[in-house]
Amino acid sequence: MKLMRTQDAVGQVLCHDITQIIPGVTKDAVFRKGHIIREEDIPVLLSCGKDTIYIWENNENMLHENDAAQILYDISAGQGMHPSPVKEGKIELIADYDGLLKIDREKLLSVNSLGEMMIASRHGNTQVRAGDKIAGTRVIPLVIEKEKMKKAREVSGGGPIFHVMPFHPKKVGIVTTGNEVFHGRIEDKFTPVIISKLEAFGCTVMGHEISDDNHERITGQILSLLSRGAEMVVCTGGMSVDPDDRTPLAIRNTGAQIVSYGAPVLPGAMFLLSYFGENRIPVLGLPGCVMYAKRTIFDLVLPRLIADDPVTARDLAALGEGGLCLSCPVCTFPNCGFGKGW
Repeated sequence: MKLMRTQDAVGQVLCHDITQIIPGVTKDAVFRKGHIIREEDIPVLLSCGKDTIYIWENNENMLHENDAAQILYDISAGQGMHPSPVKEGKIELIADYDGLLKIDREKLLSVNSLGEMMIASRHGNTQVRAGDKIAGTRVIPLVIEKEKMKKAREVSGGGPIFHVMPFHPKKVGIVTTGNEVFHGRIEDKFTPVIISKLEAFGCTVMGHEISDDNHERITGQILSLLSRGAEMVVCTGGMSVDPDDRTPLAIRNTGAQIVSYGAPVLPGAMFLLSYFGENRIPVLGLPGCVMYAKRTIFDLVLPRLIADDPVTARDLAALGEGGLCLSCPVCTFPNCGFGKGW
């Protein structure tokens, strides 16, 4: 590209979009890349603050910002997304459907470490809705060496940086535990909360059992729900270290593989995650905080379980950074830092 006085640029070809900003009215490209500058365009360009302007000169070793942004999109986009139109050297990735965003963080870091280019995204392992913006890509200069974009392809390993795992709504069984509910001493206010959170992901409750604190009864009810086709089982209550709280033992006695009993998340420290059988059906133990706190460990783990994304003990351990809910007066979850550590 070549820099020249705007008044002398009539007949030249713009090599980048020209943005016009009118506060409260517009911020958009008034001229696009490739536009041939006319005499009547000069006052408009000057009003945009363009006393000098870059015009296009062919160079076989360089790429224009729009073409480079397309390369960044190509190495970024995987399943479940589509591009926005290229605009001012930027392309955004837009979700095609509701699902769980997965990010190859090493590839993302490698590309962003090259310099003169960037890919900015939302956090991974979080829920996205159809139409949500996932990420944006662009190069920093107006033109960039082809060799540098070749390097970006190389460090990305040829595979996509982002993909969206679709949700698979489950048939869920619920086991409500506790002598106080079983004997009718108090109203069960836990189950409606769980049902509401499950229905937000399109899940259905295929069975609901209520048990006292007899761990053998709880084990039997979990196994009964599994035998009747439950694709996930959620046990509420009985998760603390009190002598009467026997839900962790009951889950263990089903033969389920315990991933973790306990997580570095507040609210939700006494959470239990396990998987049952060859099909690895999630069996959860939810602490009492899920009943009354706006957001807890359950809100962080549930999207991954609905997307059939295996959760490991290391995943849960990584939640320590960002695992403290600040209980803001106005909850903006998931647009906050809670649970963004994994």
